[in-house]
Amino acid sequence: MVKLGFSAVLHQPWRIRKFNFLEIGQGKNYFDEELNKSLFKRISRKSYLPTLKIMTELAEDHKDFRINLSFTGSFLDQAERYRPKVLTALKELNKTGALEIAAETYYHSLAFLVSAGEFDAQVKLHLKKMKELFNVRPVIFRNTESFYNNDVAKAAERLGFKGIITEGSEKFLGWRSPGHPYRADGTKLMLLLRNYRMSDDIGFRFSAPMWEEYPLTADKYASWMSAVSDPYVMIYIDFETFGEHHWPETGIMEFLRHLPSEMSKYSNVSWVKLSELLKLKPVDSLDIPWFVSWADVDRDLSAWLGNRMQQSAFNSHKSLEADVKKTADPELLETWRKLGTSDHFYYMSTKFAGDEEVHNYFRCEVYSSPYEAFSNYMNILQDFKLAVKNKLARVK
Repeated sequence: MVKLGFSAVLHQPWRIRKFNFLEIGQGKNYFDEELNKSLFKRISRKSYLPTLKIMTELAEDHKDFRINLSFTGSFLDQAERYRPKVLTALKELNKTGALEIAAETYYHSLAFLVSAGEFDAQVKLHLKKMKELFNVRPVIFRNTESFYNNDVAKAAERLGFKGIITEGSEKFLGWRSPGHPYRADGTKLMLLLRNYRMSDDIGFRFSAPMWEEYPLTADKYASWMSAVSDPYVMIYIDFETFGEHHWPETGIMEFLRHLPSEMSKYSNVSWVKLSELLKLKPVDSLDIPWFVSWADVDRDLSAWLGNRMQQSAFNSHKSLEADVKKTADPELLETWRKLGTSDHFYYMSTKFAGDEEVHNYFRCEVYSSPYEAFSNYMNILQDFKLAVKNKLARVK
């Protein structure tokens, strides 16, 4: 029997507006309200609302259907602000009992690389939001972009989690399969590994005509799943796979709609919530001293910190933590955290080939190049630094 943990993440950053060097010191707003609003409404129409409707119907029609979702605080805040119907749809799905929610960092940030205190604070903010909106306390944790090492696992265990998600990369697995239960080294946490091949078949290759398996249909995918000999398969994809990354015309919505029926034809496949996988007995512990993630071919942190622009921008942001917190100003703290969202550094990537195509897909809504992304971000950070300095002067 193979257990299918079908999972997706919902995230939207607070995109920053074009900020000219000459505007530094004028105290202007950093965030592009109109762009954030228009993008959220568009994606809600194309992806969030129709996909959540299908998932809720599947949960009502197929009693064995299970779905696992994680969503950032930034996404939920934008839903509350721009499209409350999305929150209502999430709550309706949650009422079916088919949904399990995993925890994230609130601002989809690299907070773990900033400080232990900031990481803990953002995770606790997320847990508080999950309690307020869905009355749940997640037991599974997924760090931003699934980035992970041994120390991340120890931090997650300290915060009370029982399982942690990351990429099933050959870099640490070697010959071993991502579909077996492992323990995170030095902890009691279950390490849940994403099957990136079967995830990317849906997330990236679904509408690729040059792919040898094109077109991917529900019956074909169900047959692949039934042939898996591992105890489980964890699929983790971007929620916007449905309707936004792959438009409805590709058949992606019908694929989702028919998948449970096709899976039900095989007695050796069952849908599960990720917490159910915690019952499995680990076959080994995995020592992962370096950082891994689910991003790019490298599956490390180079998507956000791979060049000097990214490193300079991140270190400049990180260096402001102590002063921002000294101000005891909630608005400045929230702004600093929004500016720490990983997307801002992702836009600065200068990678080539397939990786750059993906970076540019997300960047093109905001910037024409990684250099523009860096320059604009640093202008805003310089203005923000002045605002913090002025606030500290008043506090003293």
